[in-house]
Amino acid sequence: MDLSQISSRQKWLGLLALLVLPLVLQQFGNGWVRIVDVALLYVLLALGLNVVVGYAGLLDLGYVAFYAVGAYMFALLASPHLLDAFPALAAIFPGGLHMPLWVVVPLAALLAGLTGALLGAPTLKLRGDYLAIVTLGFGEIIRIFMNNLDHPINLTNGPRGIGSIDPITVLGHPLSRPLDLGFMKLPSVTLYYYLFLSLVLVSVLICHRLANSRIGRAWMAIREDELAARAMGIHTRNMKLLAFGLGATFGGVSGCMFASFQSFVSPESFSLMESVMIVAMVVLGGIGHLPGVILGAFLLATLPEVLRYVAGPLQDLTGGRIDAAILRQLLIALAMIGVMLWRPSGLWPAPERRSRGDA
Repeated sequence: MDLSQISSRQKWLGLLALLVLPLVLQQFGNGWVRIVDVALLYVLLALGLNVVVGYAGLLDLGYVAFYAVGAYMFALLASPHLLDAFPALAAIFPGGLHMPLWVVVPLAALLAGLTGALLGAPTLKLRGDYLAIVTLGFGEIIRIFMNNLDHPINLTNGPRGIGSIDPITVLGHPLSRPLDLGFMKLPSVTLYYYLFLSLVLVSVLICHRLANSRIGRAWMAIREDELAARAMGIHTRNMKLLAFGLGATFGGVSGCMFASFQSFVSPESFSLMESVMIVAMVVLGGIGHLPGVILGAFLLATLPEVLRYVAGPLQDLTGGRIDAAILRQLLIALAMIGVMLWRPSGLWPAPERRSRGDA
């Protein structure tokens, strides 16, 4: 099913359900709303990677680098750390750097997009496994830089990370404080939910329009047969760079939202495992299919937290000899293997893949 095949009534009912969801979940505790908040951030990341992997067919294992770029950009602009490292800036901005939302989001998208283009430039002639290895190395280089740029100038604070990050402010209200509507009080996690949901909905609209545009069709032609696409007059070099750049913008925006939400960033949050999980979300849901990618991201982001309630009793059965965190990872891996054996094209593959008998 494509987004264009969903009726207007179904869209409005779905939007209403999304708006009511945090109000229902917060009745069981803010922890459940927080889980959904993190899931929405991963949906945003998966949508961006789907542009690169799903539309253009470029396997990117270093996508978490753009996530880190956006997070550290916001951390430096919304915490006292940058002013402590550069006293000259502190003299210019005695009240500190407090960037509004309408500046932060475009700036994170622009910086991550430029980083994505820089990554894509030297990899234009690479395909498949070679491209995956190069992008994997790029992601690790960014993480190592973040881990070591604490001398001679303390820019990233190294492995200690950056804390005291300002919350996002919307219409003069910081999202770290509950919002009292008179008849209802919305906690901080619910306010962040609505912000993240807005970004996801805008991203879905952008991706949907891209997929049905000339650019999207050029990407898909490159994915299917790059040589034939070049013979048809498609400038494959520019299209690949555009895919890397546009895909990276989603990661940058998600990163700055993550930094604001957590109020802390460190290199450990941007490990290779994060990139692997984002790729798994796209593959598990259905490469190139927006509903499938959203489903895969939401399931893989929430499954570890849900499995906490399963891992505990299983750990008790073994007398505590198996660590609960390791057991959860084992259960996630078994679930992913089962899904791939049962639905090799993903949980919700694109219609053309299903018609070819791949599912």
